[in-house]
Amino acid sequence: MTLERIVRELGLTELTPELNAGGREISAGYASDLLSDVLANGPRGGVLVTVQVHLNVIAVAVHAELNAVIFAAGRSPEPAVRARAVAEGVALFQSALPAFEVVGRLYAMGVKGA
Repeated sequence: MTLERIVRELGLTELTPELNAGGREISAGYASDLLSDVLANGPRGGVLVTVQVHLNVIAVAVHAELNAVIFAAGRSPEPAVRARAVAEGVALFQSALPAFEVVGRLYAMGVKGA
């Protein structure tokens, strides 16, 4: 499933439009706010749903080889975090929905866990 479809169907706000990441394929999804858990279990090529918005999220996404991060509950990272994400090629999105609902909608669309 492409990020473009996920963004459209979930009504996400794109935080890193300069990456033109809509064509990226999402292999699976993962939800966690414990970044060591994401490092150990995040699916390569997947999408992370989290409420954490600090710089370490980007570092973890890079090391876990995630294709995107969705910040739930209306959370938004600082400009420095966005800039690092662009530099590292990590697509960032925002949803006003709570994390539980974002994950449920992703699952209903066919995005499963690893």
